[in-house]
Amino acid sequence: MASGSADDTVRLWDAGTGAPLQTLNGHSSSVSSVAFSPDGKLVVSGSYDNTVRLWDAGTGAPLKTLNGHSDLVSSVAFSPDGKLMASGSNDSTVRLWDASTGAPLQLLKGHLRSVFSVAFSPDGKLVASGSYGGIVRLWDAGTGAPLQTLEGHSSKVSSVAFSLDGKLVASGSSDNTVRFWDAGTGAPLRTLEGHSDLVFSVAFSPDGKLVASGSYDDTVRLWDAGTGAPLQTLNGHSRPVCLVAFSPDGKLVASGSYDDTVRLWDAGTGAPLQTLEGHSSRVSSVTFSPDGKLIASGSSDNTVRLWDAGTGAPLQTLKVGITTRTLSFSTSGQYLKTDRGVFHVSSLELSSDSLERVRALYVLNDWVIEEGESILWLPRDYRATCVAVWNGMVVLGHSSGGISFLEFKLGLKTV
Repeated sequence: MASGSADDTVRLWDAGTGAPLQTLNGHSSSVSSVAFSPDGKLVVSGSYDNTVRLWDAGTGAPLKTLNGHSDLVSSVAFSPDGKLMASGSNDSTVRLWDASTGAPLQLLKGHLRSVFSVAFSPDGKLVASGSYGGIVRLWDAGTGAPLQTLEGHSSKVSSVAFSLDGKLVASGSSDNTVRFWDAGTGAPLRTLEGHSDLVFSVAFSPDGKLVASGSYDDTVRLWDAGTGAPLQTLNGHSRPVCLVAFSPDGKLVASGSYDDTVRLWDAGTGAPLQTLEGHSSRVSSVTFSPDGKLIASGSSDNTVRLWDAGTGAPLQTLKVGITTRTLSFSTSGQYLKTDRGVFHVSSLELSSDSLERVRALYVLNDWVIEEGESILWLPRDYRATCVAVWNGMVVLGHSSGGISFLEFKLGLKTV
């Protein structure tokens, strides 16, 4: 059970025993992001109050306040094994922290301007950071040692991606180029020129042989990841392309655009296959289901739409009440994970060969909803600026700086 009070706190109580569970006070300014550790046991939050905070996801207990940044924390990330956390800040630094103790491990200094994003390599051994200064830096995640400074872009780096084997880094920039780098040596491998406006998104194909880039010049381009050779220019969108994604088998490319559409393309030939129309505002996220049969797209029209990847037919419209910027399917394909929670889509004909435990639990405007039923109303002061969900646990970040942990009991629809 949750209660809100004029004393500026939210308290959580055990609905069965009445025992108080937690009062969550901490951040003194807006929470910019919250994320679960890979095992779901910890939550990390970054804030405009210049701090990173670590919480016990099971109890909601505050574990650590991680001080060190001198400006707002723009992004946080866990390493793939959950042992490390990285935070990037407008103070031009990246910091590494011990995820189990919150102890500061390394201060990564080198950027001269705000750090836009941080990411771990697939094996967790490297950290990449991109900045407004047009620089990508690679760091040793174990020691914090600077490994490489990837210089070449003449404007801010808007996206960075590791290949699935971790051997390559691709970066997209406002200088209208995509650059390939050797993740081991930092050597520049290729500069991919062709876009006539800033590159907003880059993605590797699952086999690592292709790279797709989406640009404000309204096009998608396909490149040979080994040679950097331009393969295809995909024309069709009438406004900037803000994101690109490959299907799991690498045969399709999906692109989302400010023209309110998702387009599907043949990754081998570049031929246009489908135009998915239905959104009434720009597309902000797109992803394929694990079997490649479905596409999910999020939009500034506050909906998530599901489509048949083979025919382009619309299947479902999920009204989520906010622009959805992150989308991924569960491994079984029966649940769609978003930055507002988890939606159940198993009413569609989906394969299921997984024993994963996922619950259809999400936040819509001022309600927490489970399996389509509104189960908890959120007072105005506690409506979320960001959300993370792990099975029955919902973590809400608030503009006040507070963080609320709500644990819902399976089948009881109570906190």
